[in-house]
Amino acid sequence: MSVFESINNTSEKATDLGEKYIKTSHDYIKLKTFQQLTFSISLVVKLFAVGSLVFLGLVFLAISGAIAIGNALGSFTLGCFIVALIFIALAVLIYVFRKYIDQKIIKKVSIKFFN
Repeated sequence: MSVFESINNTSEKATDLGEKYIKTSHDYIKLKTFQQLTFSISLVVKLFAVGSLVFLGLVFLAISGAIAIGNALGSFTLGCFIVALIFIALAVLIYVFRKYIDQKIIKKVSIKFFN
């Protein structure tokens, strides 16, 4: 076996290994993309389903709370006003703690995304 045949044989093996590595990397990227896509879609669907049910519950809770407070105070309008103030206070609290909420969400999603 000559030196040139040995170099040719070695370069063919290196080429084959390089092609195998590229194919394996491509398959891994496709699989990882599929995993992230399904995770994201699943998260959005669950968020929509749970969020819509929670929203409906809050609407009925707000209406019943406004009626109960209105009956207790003798004024339905005042009951609605108090419930509205409660929602505004909750919105302000969420706004104040928005960066903390963002950090928690980023930490939770990054664990799933980068693993």
